[in-house]
Parts: sequence; structure tokens; C-alpha cells
Amino acid sequence: MALKRTTVLEIKDLAIRFTTNKQEVHALRGVDLKLYRGETLAIVGESGSGKSVTAKAVMGILDKNGHIEGGEVHFNYRLGEKGCHDELLRLPNKELRKRINGKRIAMVFQDPLTSLDPTMTIGNQITEGLRLHLRFTKQQARERALELLELVGIDDPPTRLRNYPHQLSGGMRQRVVIAIAISCLPDVLICDEPTTALDVTIQAKILELIRDLQKKLGLSVIYITHDLGVVAKIADYVSVMYAGRIVEKGSVEDIFYDPRHPYTWGLLLSIPNYEVGDASLYTIPGAPPRIVGEMTGDPFAPRNLYALNIDHRLEAPLFRVPGSQSHYAATWLLHKDAPKVSPPPELVSRIQTMLEEGRSYAI
Repeated sequence: MALKRTTVLEIKDLAIRFTTNKQEVHALRGVDLKLYRGETLAIVGESGSGKSVTAKAVMGILDKNGHIEGGEVHFNYRLGEKGCHDELLRLPNKELRKRINGKRIAMVFQDPLTSLDPTMTIGNQITEGLRLHLRFTKQQARERALELLELVGIDDPPTRLRNYPHQLSGGMRQRVVIAIAISCLPDVLICDEPTTALDVTIQAKILELIRDLQKKLGLSVIYITHDLGVVAKIADYVSVMYAGRIVEKGSVEDIFYDPRHPYTWGLLLSIPNYEVGDASLYTIPGAPPRIVGEMTGDPFAPRNLYALNIDHRLEAPLFRVPGSQSHYAATWLLHKDAPKVSPPPELVSRIQTMLEEGRSYAI
């Protein structure tokens, strides 16, 4: 019997537009997401697909030209022994800052150097949230800061508390940012491409750190990335975004071993295969669309080598993949009357090799 999963965060039909240069950019178009307690949901897609906008909407930190046109964000958390619920889009910014941001939901951004205040010591930046949200005394906050630096794997914590951000390496700065994010023991940790600015060796260590902290602290994690190789290492469930909409979602096994949307096929083929001598790298033809004004058909259709005539007229709904309860893809190829279309042979070959060898796409 499957264990019951508890929903921590649920986004329903979220729509967001930006007004820029007298144009209306529809950044999100009816996004639905669910995050379950103790699990990692990866949101993947090219730049401009709406990944970061989704996270910022949850935190209430949209740019001033961003407007929420519709939708709901439900957050379920515990306060002591009591179960609590908030609809985050209805909370005033003051309430978000006081009760939710940094305390119940925390975020790790892409560039640690710009996330930290260059004029404040590391110690002051870690203890600030502890004193604000948890009402720690100065001494209590310092002791907790030392524990946090040790927890995230930074040597000589007393010295590091006195350092400024520029005195630390990129990997150490990101560990400090993570320490700040987990300082109040949040229910949800949102990681917005936290390893992009780091070299490959440090990336692996940061990913391992996030996984370890999730287990130790019982965190529910949203991990935003464009790198499906990273997703294979950390995710339980995956949502693939394109042009402000979820185009495929399912377990990490669904997405890697039984992908159904042509865009997902392209993303998987774009992962470098280091075991092949050929230096060429697959790229999806064309470029993501500008989501301006009214759109006709599927925004991916001009880049889709497997597009049907209907793709140029109507955007597909999310169809449930036969035989699965959690795997959905927004492609007309799943319609009962659609012609039979198979994934690219080279993708089928790679998936078959991984299944035979028990490996994932993790790089």
C-alpha cells in the first residue's frame, strides 16, 4: 500500500503578465504545481520559460511591472502541534515578510555574491533572520550561526563569522546563503539555479549538501534549473515548462525513461553524452517564443519536428499518459486519434542503454 503524501505547497492556475515597452508579456499561463512534504520537485525549462517567475510569485517578490492575473498559491505548514494554511497571493506583503518569507519558505538564488550584502559580515547576515523571526538574543543567534556554518560544511566557523563575502570563495558563499536560508528551519526551500555560477566540482558538492540537509531537516524542496543532468540527481518529481506553461510532469523515472512531449525529448537529447566520441551536441532548433499578446496554437509548434496540423491552431491540454496516475503531457500526440509517433531513435537508444545498465542521466 502506497504511503499517503502530504501536500505542502499547491499552485493552481497561476497567470502572470508583465507590462514592458507598452507590451503585455504573458509570463505564466495557467500553471499548476504540487510540492509534497519531504520531496524535491524540479522545475526545468529554457531561460524565459517562467521558472523563476513562478518562484518569485510564491515569495511575493515579483518585479514591479509584474501583475498576477489569476490563480492561487496554497501553503500548508505546522506551527507547533497545529496545522496551518495560508493562501499566499491573498496575504499582504507585510504579513508575507513577517510570517512566511525566510521563516516558513526560504529561497537560494543563483549568484551568491549578489545575494549577500558586501558591507555586512557573514555573522551579521546569518544572525539577522534569527533575531528578526525567532527573537533570538545576540548570543543565541551567534551560537546558532556557528552551528549552521558547521552544518553546511564550512571550516573554522568562528573566523568565517567575522569575514565579509568577498573574502570567501564562490562555493563557500553559496554555502553561507544556504545557511541563511535554513536558519529558521523552513518548511519549503526554493533553489533557483543555485549551482549555475559555480564550477562543476563545486556544483556536485552543493547538490550533495542540499540533499543531505533535506534528509536531516525534513525540507520540501523546489529546485529550478535548465539542466536535466542535475534533475536526475536530486528530483523526485519533475515539471517541464515552456512558454509560461507546464508541458509535461511526472516522476523523475517518467520523465527520463518514458518522456512523451517532443520538447522533453529535445531537452534530454541536449544533455552531453560523455561516453560518445562525437563532439557534436544536439540543440533544439529555433528559439523560445516571445509570449506577447494573444497566441494561436502551441508556442512550441514552430520548433517541433513532430508537430501535427492541429498544433498550429490549438494548444493541447495536459493528457494523462496511459498506465500512469502521475504522468501528464500537453501534446496532441497523446490524443486517441493522433497518429503513432515514436521518440527520436537516438533518444530511444540512450534510454535503453541506461535501463540495461541501471544508470540515470546524472552527469
